[in-house]
Amino acid sequence: MKAALVRAGGELVFLLLWFWLFTRLDAAVGKDFAAANADALALQVIEQAAHLDIEGSVNSRLAGHPVLGHLAVYVYRLYYVVVAGVLVWVFVRRTVVYREVRRTMVAMTALVLLVYWAVPMAPPRSALPGAVDVVARYDILGEAGRASWTHPSHYTAMPSMHVGWSLWCAYAVWTALRSTHPRAAWAAWAFPVVMVAVVLGTGNHYVLDVAGSVALLAVSIGVASVCGRLLARRRRAGSGQPVPS
Repeated sequence: MKAALVRAGGELVFLLLWFWLFTRLDAAVGKDFAAANADALALQVIEQAAHLDIEGSVNSRLAGHPVLGHLAVYVYRLYYVVVAGVLVWVFVRRTVVYREVRRTMVAMTALVLLVYWAVPMAPPRSALPGAVDVVARYDILGEAGRASWTHPSHYTAMPSMHVGWSLWCAYAVWTALRSTHPRAAWAAWAFPVVMVAVVLGTGNHYVLDVAGSVALLAVSIGVASVCGRLLARRRRAGSGQPVPS
């Protein structure tokens, strides 16, 4: 019992420090608003050429339905509760799976900062003509939340980490349950589907931001897998066990 508590405490400290570092670095990128707006205009041109520019129509439909707008803001603001819950649930349920999905989470946060630094991106709510800022209109955090939301300190819309974290949640649940509860494992993917509708409807992300989130998760899974194999090889080498070629 004591060993389990020490392990849980160590994990908590590591994750808190990691996310503190992530938030500090995240706040330091995307501050070139001119570049972010230029990148957003370029992205809009690409989407128009590919007939993917649905953000305006989805946003206008959600803005015209206050009840759905409020629900969307709740999902947008409170998604981190689901992320934390999934992380704790996997930690308690499946130790081996936890290591895998935690490595994926760490890889995602590291890789996305590189994208944010290289490609600052203004969201549709500020760069798309006629877009309605649904979160600012129905913000559950009140006037303080609206003020901070309408005066951002940085623009990092590409890729969408709201979608990225919801994809990670689905991947973690799917990995933990696919062998024992396949139906529940597949049902977990409904979360990112809902989040895609939310980020498009609230005017916070483009279709290609969503595609970037899928790519980010795929690359992060690959990086986590490689790191896992290297760590396993190092452990076997340290214990004197034969290392497979």
